[in-house]
Amino acid sequence: MSGTQPNAIESAGEISAQAAALLERRDFEDWNKDDEAALDAWLAQSQAHRAAFWRLEAAWNHTRRLAALNSAAIEQASPNAERAVSPWLLRAAAAFVIAATLGIGAAYVLSNPQERVFTTGVGGHETVSFADGSRIELNTDTVLRARMTTAQRIVWLDKGEAYFTVKHDATHPFVVIAGNHRVTDLGTKFLVHRRSGAVEVALLEGSAEFSTANVRARAQSALLMPGDVAVGTAASISVTKKSAPELSRELGWRSGVLVFKHTALVDAVAEFNRYNREKLVIADPQAGQLTIGGTFKAQHVEDFTQLVQLVLGLRVENKGNEIVISR
Repeated sequence: MSGTQPNAIESAGEISAQAAALLERRDFEDWNKDDEAALDAWLAQSQAHRAAFWRLEAAWNHTRRLAALNSAAIEQASPNAERAVSPWLLRAAAAFVIAATLGIGAAYVLSNPQERVFTTGVGGHETVSFADGSRIELNTDTVLRARMTTAQRIVWLDKGEAYFTVKHDATHPFVVIAGNHRVTDLGTKFLVHRRSGAVEVALLEGSAEFSTANVRARAQSALLMPGDVAVGTAASISVTKKSAPELSRELGWRSGVLVFKHTALVDAVAEFNRYNREKLVIADPQAGQLTIGGTFKAQHVEDFTQLVQLVLGLRVENKGNEIVISR
């Protein structure tokens, strides 16, 4: 799909077919960073693309959860039953869901009054509040959907990063879905960052369950406590511990700043590039391993490059939409 270009006369059926092909490849075939970039580019082309993909993804995720529940029920009834849901059966179910859903129409998200879409551009920052007392802060270049009703509280993080302050309600769990990963609130404050090939969750207060499910791997979950940082990939979950100051640095964007402490230049540059359309480029890989520290306004690239010149002794050249750093 990387070669797909926007087409003003694309029909709803054509768009839905493209969305179905992308969804099937992502969940059943090898999927890499190039594929993720191609998907992001296709989604960015139009609201119709995003609506079609989100609609199919929501329908398929619902079917997969039902399949997992049925599998658990079979196992309880017969201890000798196979625990894992058969991959070929899941693929057949996916094909059925996609075929059935294509007929609904490509404007599902737009016409669903219970579902709201929130977005921020590059460098953007937005806070949304809900009637239940929960709040979500969206970081740069983020797409988030929310279905907040008296019966359910579900948020889909389709792209980017968001900080959640959740009002606990035991009878109506607050659930965040990011791809094949899920965070279920148990009364908490947490950060979710969806990036290529992985989802990172950092817990600041309370507790939350982080789980992942993939058709090629059994479901896994972890109960997170304050200071826990979980990274979920298609096949695994890993949990590490971070101090309060470390988590505070990660949340600097809430105040409009980026905070670095003994940070590799290549990582600092990648972080700045998330917030600015004018991109920093490191021409010398060895220079990228030098470390830097300091607190910078997220969009004050010049302050950062001046420090790079003065402290690290590197060259900085402005070349149109790129700022090149070299020895």
